[in-house]
Amino acid sequence: MKALLCDHHGPAKELAIRDLPDPEPGPGEVAVAVKAAALNFFDTLIIQGRYQTKPAFPFSPSAECAGTIAAIGEGVTGWQIGERVAAWLGYGAAREKVTVSVDQIIRIPDRLDDAQAAGLFVTYGTAMHGLIQRAGLKAGERLAILGASGGAGLAAVEIGALLGAHVIACASSADKLSLAREHGAQEEIDYARDDIRAELKKLTEGRGVDVLYDTVGGELAEPALRSMAWEGRYLVVGFAGGDIPKIPLNLLLLKGCDLRGVFWGDFVKRDPAGHRRNMERLLDWAAGGHIRAHVHATIPLERWTEAYALIADRKAKGKIVLTL
Repeated sequence: MKALLCDHHGPAKELAIRDLPDPEPGPGEVAVAVKAAALNFFDTLIIQGRYQTKPAFPFSPSAECAGTIAAIGEGVTGWQIGERVAAWLGYGAAREKVTVSVDQIIRIPDRLDDAQAAGLFVTYGTAMHGLIQRAGLKAGERLAILGASGGAGLAAVEIGALLGAHVIACASSADKLSLAREHGAQEEIDYARDDIRAELKKLTEGRGVDVLYDTVGGELAEPALRSMAWEGRYLVVGFAGGDIPKIPLNLLLLKGCDLRGVFWGDFVKRDPAGHRRNMERLLDWAAGGHIRAHVHATIPLERWTEAYALIADRKAKGKIVLTL
């Protein structure tokens, strides 16, 4: 089988496609013939050794995939060869076949194609965990999302709207904000053009933001934190802006607000039952057409450098998916 491999830390152009033996599923596992492998922002970091997860070399990037069951290991019941499934791996999905525990797979609803299903876990799973378990988002609360047009941001827009929040999309261009509106945002801020703190104050009539979902970090973090409402919850999701901000802690005191980390990967390990409930709810929404799982581009595995560039250059409006 073909596999996209990282055998040393470095830029995406230094990855390579190599041939490997087909994997055999062990007890309690299935082998999945991968049709689509989704990329996330952290895929640009993990290959450079700049992410908290540091796999042994060589490894394949991509944390989530979709395909069909190709082989079934000993002791596995309730699954059949040929069934369409999606899986969360953490890393290792950018290859033609993977082996995973049956606990890691979910059936793909008929209405979802492989590219959409491959992108459900990280972005939508993170948004579900962040907005439900970490923020306790309530209907009618004001939710602002930084980086609202990327895969993570769009998922938060959609889920926030489904949970009944008043969603304020924040992004760096008019076309990105238009995409966020299509996914359920009610108001918008172009932070490349306007002062985000002043605009958040205006849009919330001076009350501030109840929940802020930050996928960007960098220089936007402090003015956004200064825009929080009393007892607001600032969710630290990622740092697509490149820099990890240093937050003056006196702002938390003065605002009476919380700064809460959203580490979905660890949540999956620590609370698998909660994760399963979130994913089942997501699948119901997906089957009913309530979430769109927007895919910006599907790119053949052999053109992985193009896929990485779209994410690294912040040009992606939705998920970037490698196809096999």
